[in-house]
Amino acid sequence: MNTKKILMAAFGLVLMTGSALADKVVISNWDGYMPKDIADKFKAATGLDLEVAVHATNEEIMGKVTASGGQGFDVLFVSSPFAEALHKLDLLAPIDPAKIPNLKNLYPEAAQLKHDPGNTFSVPYAWGTTGLCYRSDLVKGEPSSWNDLLNPADDLKGKTTMLATDRWLMAPAFLAAGVSVNTVDQAALDKARDQLVATKKTLLAYDDTTFYSKLVSGEASLVEAWDGWCNYGIAEKPEIKYVIPKEGSDLWVDTMVITKAAQNPDGAAKFIDFLLSAENGKWVVENIMYKTPNKAGMDSVDPAMLTQYPNMAIAPADLLKYEQLRDLGDGAKAFAKTVSEIMAAK
Repeated sequence: MNTKKILMAAFGLVLMTGSALADKVVISNWDGYMPKDIADKFKAATGLDLEVAVHATNEEIMGKVTASGGQGFDVLFVSSPFAEALHKLDLLAPIDPAKIPNLKNLYPEAAQLKHDPGNTFSVPYAWGTTGLCYRSDLVKGEPSSWNDLLNPADDLKGKTTMLATDRWLMAPAFLAAGVSVNTVDQAALDKARDQLVATKKTLLAYDDTTFYSKLVSGEASLVEAWDGWCNYGIAEKPEIKYVIPKEGSDLWVDTMVITKAAQNPDGAAKFIDFLLSAENGKWVVENIMYKTPNKAGMDSVDPAMLTQYPNMAIAPADLLKYEQLRDLGDGAKAFAKTVSEIMAAK
């Protein structure tokens, strides 16, 4: 083969490879966070294939992305502090509203989130609160304070659980003390550590995944819970209730971001736009049982569902009154050290 043919063959290979990449969107998401048939529906709507990878935690996908510079992924689902961290590392592409017309389906409050005002590098997918989930038939009165969990009554000792993920493990102690959920002040960290070490002795378990089933069975009576996960328990046993303590909650937000290294940035924008349809927004509420910033989706939900699960009816303006979890920056090491000390304590 002469030089000209070699160059033409190589060029053809590049074109084929580029074309193949342009026909596919690669994402990483939590398992069960989208409809199971999303790839087929997206293909039918756009002609693009969807390749879905699954990550178990924010930390897992952060490790992959920071190690590779984002290579291999077009869209990531991450919680807002991690989106903020990726943005600071210059690993995210800007959001182009012209390519995502369904941004119009979001509540105005979705563009007022402190980690990314105006949705310049992230698009919110789900949001909510953290509070107390409890068996109203097993707990005397309605719990009203984080101290009901941190310093439980004698009849609740051994009947409570807390979330083990760092930010939510620490949040109840911060909120009870009137401290920012984003603090990295050493004195505040030490005070929270001492409280949580004492609380640890009263717990049934640290539990991020089965706490609602412990409530259903009666093994637990009072747990720290994300609102949507408490709804899983309410669905099985109406005696289960959810309350935001008087000291407040964090505001958590799960987002969609496009990597700067995306092989198919236009396809990535089309995918985000597709998920922002009213139909897909409704699916989030009905299946994940979380609130969504997608107003069109929320408006499509049967009002009876909001009655059955009152925490779903919290207005966006009220959500924004709670302090949003933020990237801790250089303070993350001190924060992580404190969590390790709590976990290691006997």
